[in-house]
Amino acid sequence: MAAADNQFDHSLWHYAAPPSMDAAQLAMWINLLAKKTGITWPEKRKSFLLTSLSTRMRELGFTEYETYYNYLNNGRQGAVEWEILVDRLTVHESRFYRDQRALELIKEVFLTSHLSGVEKETPQIDMWSIGCATGEEPYSLAMLTDDYLLRRGLNAYYSITASDISAASLSTARNAIYHHNKLSNLPDDYLSRYFTKQDEHHLAVKEIIKDRICFTRLNLMHLAKTKVGMMDLIYCQNVLIYFKRQDRYGILDNMVKHLRPGGLLVLGAAEINDWKHEEMQVVSYQGTLAFRRTNAAGDGQS
Repeated sequence: MAAADNQFDHSLWHYAAPPSMDAAQLAMWINLLAKKTGITWPEKRKSFLLTSLSTRMRELGFTEYETYYNYLNNGRQGAVEWEILVDRLTVHESRFYRDQRALELIKEVFLTSHLSGVEKETPQIDMWSIGCATGEEPYSLAMLTDDYLLRRGLNAYYSITASDISAASLSTARNAIYHHNKLSNLPDDYLSRYFTKQDEHHLAVKEIIKDRICFTRLNLMHLAKTKVGMMDLIYCQNVLIYFKRQDRYGILDNMVKHLRPGGLLVLGAAEINDWKHEEMQVVSYQGTLAFRRTNAAGDGQS
């Protein structure tokens, strides 16, 4: 069935169970997703995959998975549609200050160490938020850093690169307007210092924080080819769980190549438990999973 007109009449929409998918079709879709994004889809997430696919198919007027599959792999229109589907299939639920233990680690261990003895200098701090979704994470890092500098009267330049595979999520992040429910974990003084009220339910991040962040689109499977430079901190949480174990090792090894000696890599506390790297040392901080790059030689990048 050909795709219907893009002006979908939502008044005609009603819920229907997703069409059934046999094992061969499921394998075909899982292989496509792995090839395009590196993300793996375990059997337990099959229902989410089918629901997401069927919902988007109905919006376009498709009734069969195979027809939609062919549409996705057909030239420029397929490339545009793929961007929409990736956004549907990747989870973007986030909030400010989501992992407070990890942020405490950054404040008490990373910033304290990195800025020790620099009162008369103007150091630069380069940070990278990987899998930044709709922006709550990198904005939290920026506010934490800015607050740390203000409270100690330190003069330092900091910048944050924030990357995600979803173009739609990055657009939301750049817009930087959030419902107040997303802000419930923030300290009260952050709300007055770093946000302006937009309406009864929404606040906008102030330019003083927005200007510190550069949002960019990145597929982690292409991390080895990225031109992102060297970092003092890499923050990557709840991202690796979507990849095969062997792919996680490769992704982490490539992250190390972008970490300066002494730099910190912060992961989700339960994302991986058996990765080791000769240049990385575990940082002991309760409730977190973090590594510090120990080698002095680096790898030739600057």
